[in-house]
Amino acid sequence: MSDIAYRRVADDLRSAIAAGEYPAGSHLPSESELMRRYGVSRGTIRQTYAQLLRQGLIDSRQGSRRVVVDTHRVQSFEDVISFSIWVRSMGGIPSGKVIRLEWRDATDEEQEKLNLASGAAVVHMIRLRLMNGNPAMVERSAYPADIGRIVAGLDLEHDSVTERLAAQGHAFARASHTIDALSAGREDARLLDVAVRTPLLRDRRVSLNAAGRPLEYTEDRYRADVVSFTIGNSEQVNHLSRRSKPTGSEDAKKVISIGKRRGRGDRDKHKQALPGSQRLT
Repeated sequence: MSDIAYRRVADDLRSAIAAGEYPAGSHLPSESELMRRYGVSRGTIRQTYAQLLRQGLIDSRQGSRRVVVDTHRVQSFEDVISFSIWVRSMGGIPSGKVIRLEWRDATDEEQEKLNLASGAAVVHMIRLRLMNGNPAMVERSAYPADIGRIVAGLDLEHDSVTERLAAQGHAFARASHTIDALSAGREDARLLDVAVRTPLLRDRRVSLNAAGRPLEYTEDRYRADVVSFTIGNSEQVNHLSRRSKPTGSEDAKKVISIGKRRGRGDRDKHKQALPGSQRLT
């Protein structure tokens, strides 16, 4: 019940901030005032403020009331990691088309990023991601063998890999991002319906569980007229966020940044093509 209560209070405060009721630089109500207003405990209100802090909307210093520092919602960790969750959070419809799904030997880079032994096998997937039926991103993901077997059994046209893995006890708890730009090659250009050499945004990400084990290494290549990345700063936390852009945007300059919190497989001996595998010709 407290989980539902703090989310309700947080939603109300986010809406009030977005509507200008609490502009940047203003103070939010005290914990005691919100406890009386919503009839909830102090712990619930502190959960609410912790979420707004994580999202970069407020700042907090010991002994003072919370201050609004930004009036735009910043995506949660799940929003940034999961394309499906992010698109749904904006009221859109995410989908995907599997281009290739296969067992193969891990590359040197994948061995390093996934902490695999030399000669280990991975499940590798290339998937076109669509936003409301329009191509937005091509993802190339590698998974250790045990995680890959789970991924291979999902409905990859509709399922969120992030959500489905979490439901089976393999939740992503943290991630590192390397974001840069590159020109579209022939394959990416065809899949994303852009000209060869069109600039794309690239996010190379390692996603780890709570114990620090890498579960996924993925390279996402976005149409730069559809998606941009921005960062929100405060003294306590920085946030990476992904934002959609109007279809057909001519703005070629992107804000690319990485957010971080301050201060704080065995080889499969019987490799084979996975069910539903498709190969590009």
